[in-house]
Amino acid sequence: MKFTNVILAASAASLACAYPRGRDVIPNKRSVSKRAANGFTWVGVSESGAEFGEGNIPGTLGTDYTWPVTSKIQVLREAGMNIFRVPFLMERLVPSSLTGSLDATYLKDLKSTVKFITDSGAYAVLDPHNYGRYSGNVISSTSDFKAWWKTVATEFASNEKVIFDTNNEYHDMDQSLVLSLNQAAIDGIRAAGAKTQYIFVEGNAYSGAWSWTDNNDNLKGLTDSQDKIVYEMHQYLDSDSSGTSETCVSSTIGKERLTKATQWLKDNNKKGFIGEFAGGVNSDCETAVKGMLSYMSDNSDVWMGAEWWSAGPWWGSYMYSLEPTDGPAYSTYLPILKEYFVSNSGSSSASTTAAAASISSSVSSSTSSSTSSTVNVVATSTPSTQVEVTSPSTESSSSPDSGAVSSAAPIVSPTFSPSAIPVDVPTAVPTSFVSAPSSIQSSTSSPASTSTPVASGDVVAKYYQCGGQNWTGSTTCASGLTCVVQNPFYHQCL
Repeated sequence: MKFTNVILAASAASLACAYPRGRDVIPNKRSVSKRAANGFTWVGVSESGAEFGEGNIPGTLGTDYTWPVTSKIQVLREAGMNIFRVPFLMERLVPSSLTGSLDATYLKDLKSTVKFITDSGAYAVLDPHNYGRYSGNVISSTSDFKAWWKTVATEFASNEKVIFDTNNEYHDMDQSLVLSLNQAAIDGIRAAGAKTQYIFVEGNAYSGAWSWTDNNDNLKGLTDSQDKIVYEMHQYLDSDSSGTSETCVSSTIGKERLTKATQWLKDNNKKGFIGEFAGGVNSDCETAVKGMLSYMSDNSDVWMGAEWWSAGPWWGSYMYSLEPTDGPAYSTYLPILKEYFVSNSGSSSASTTAAAASISSSVSSSTSSSTSSTVNVVATSTPSTQVEVTSPSTESSSSPDSGAVSSAAPIVSPTFSPSAIPVDVPTAVPTSFVSAPSSIQSSTSSPASTSTPVASGDVVAKYYQCGGQNWTGSTTCASGLTCVVQNPFYHQCL
C-alpha cells in the first residue's frame, strides 16, 4: 500500500508558535528519568545515502552516494519522529588519514543535513558507518581515533541536539580494542568542547543486542566526564539476526532477543538505545515489532528509544525502507512506530519549512563559512555543483514533494549472510555495504518513484544482486553488464 504525500500548509498561527514549548529541551539525567516513566526519549529512523558506495572512495556525489532528502525527513518529523541517524563514511569526511584534514564539500553537506534536522527540533545522530575500519583496515590506533573524533566533534560542539555515535557495528575485533576505541572517541569528543551532547557507544559482534552479554560486558567500564553515555545496540528479527530476510522467527522474538541486554542495563545502571531494528511486512513481524517496542517501553527506565533501519532516497523496493511515502515498510510500520513517538515531538510545517529556508540560504555562502573551527579543511571529493543531484546544498523543503527520486534511480537492496561468522557467536550483520546507483534528480511536482528493474529468468537485471556469500540465485548478468563484487556478501550487476 502506498500513502499519498502529506501536503504541508503553514498557517499564521503556526508561524507565531513554531515549536511546542518544552519539545526542544535537552534531556539530562533528571529529565530522562521523568521521560522514562512515560516511555521513550527518542524514536526515529536512520537516513541512509552518504554511506553508500564504500567500495569507491571518495566517490562521486549522485553516482556513488547521495544525501537524505530533507522534504522526506520533514514528512517523518511531521508524523512525530524526533531523532534521525545520519550514516556517513569516515574516509569521505577526513580523506587522507585519521589525523588529516576535513573534506570541505562532504562536511558542508553533512552539516546542512544535520542543521535541517536539529533546526526542526529533532536530534541528529552522527554515525560514522565504518564497522571499526578505516580504508578497509581495522582501526588500531586509539590516539588517531581520538584525533579523528576531536576534529569532527569540533564542528558540532555548539549544537546541543547532535548525538555522537562512536562507530557503526564493530565486528571481528579484539574486545579490549573495542573498549579502548570507544573510550578514545568519548575522550576526543569531550576534548573538542562538546560537553552537553549524548554519546552513543556501540559494541563488537555488530553491536547485537541478543549477544551483547556474551561479547560486550567489558564496555560497562567506559567513563564519561559528563555522564552521558548511551549503549547503542542493534537487533533484527530473522533467524540469524542479520536483517536480510522478511521472515521473523516468531511473533514474540522481538521481546525475547532483548531480555538479556535489558537485564545487563539494569544490573549495571546503564542506559540503552536500539539504533537499528526492522522486520518484514507480514503479520508475524508486525506482531514481533509491536511486542519488542512494548517491552522496551515497559522497561524505559533503561531503554531510551529506538531507530528503524532505514529510510533514504536510494532504497527503492528494499524490504525495510521507511522512505515516505512509498517505501515498502512505510504504510505498515509508521503507524506502529507512531504509537511510541514522544509526546509533542512533531514539528509544525512552518518551523520545518523555515529550517529548510535557513539551510538553503546558508549553503549558498562559501564553504568556509560552514566550517566553525580552525581545523584545516581540504576539498577532495567531487563538488556538489558538478553533479545533478538533490543534496542538502540545493534541497528546498517547502513541500514534501520536492527532492523526489528520478525514475532512473535503481534499487539498492543490500543482502547479507552471516555464513562467514562462526555459528557459535550470534551477531547482527551490517545492513549497508552497497555501491549506490547512478543518479537522482530534483522534482517538485511528484512524489518519489523508483523504477524496478526486473530479472528475466536466470538473467540478473542491472543493479540487482548476482552473488556473495551464501547467495543461491543467478550469477549471470544481463547483456552488457558485469557482476561486480561490492563486498563478500553482496555482488551487483553493473
